[in-house]
Amino acid sequence: MFITHENKLNWSRIVIGAIATLCLVFAGIFYFDIPLFNFLRRFDCMTCEYVGAIFSAKVWLVVSFVTLCVFYVRKFFRSKEKNFFSNIYDRIKNSYAFMVFASVFLASFVGIILKVMIGRARPVFYEALNMTGFFPFARDWAFHSMPSGHAMASFAGLVMIGMLVPRAKWFTWTLAIVIGLSRICIGAHWPSDVILGAFIGMIAADVVRAVVARGK
Repeated sequence: MFITHENKLNWSRIVIGAIATLCLVFAGIFYFDIPLFNFLRRFDCMTCEYVGAIFSAKVWLVVSFVTLCVFYVRKFFRSKEKNFFSNIYDRIKNSYAFMVFASVFLASFVGIILKVMIGRARPVFYEALNMTGFFPFARDWAFHSMPSGHAMASFAGLVMIGMLVPRAKWFTWTLAIVIGLSRICIGAHWPSDVILGAFIGMIAADVVRAVVARGK
């Protein structure tokens, strides 16, 4: 989305996307978060719970890392080079597993920092106490609502998969959106949390793709 066909970052699109995202986030905080949250909560179901469990950031990182290790081990046994363990990055950087893992890791790393800095109270406070607000640098999980970790990880991983397998792009994008919506349906995040998480995930995937392409 923010990368050219030559795998270079399109900074004008990134700036426009960042401005649009921030406008939506602020609009959500001050206007549509609560009504949209209340509407989507009607669709809470066990399916949404399962989606959240399957596509968490931890699952993304573990699955992509294990896949990457399997890829590297297979390559090791098939190689006849004596110094196979040298230049590991050069050997794995073009693998799909590495690019997905790197995208999710980058998005999650940025997200953890933002969660703590922003300190937004999760919707559970609104539903139980009719309370919303921001508590910067709070350590408790309950104040780490923005951005959505599931949205960041899923958009990072699925957008990357869509770039690597263009024919599946329609499916990966649809799945990423469904995952984001499911986090609102179960009451884990506000809509603006998901919007910001999705943007961070998309940027992370594009950055990893551009960096890997530059190193070829």
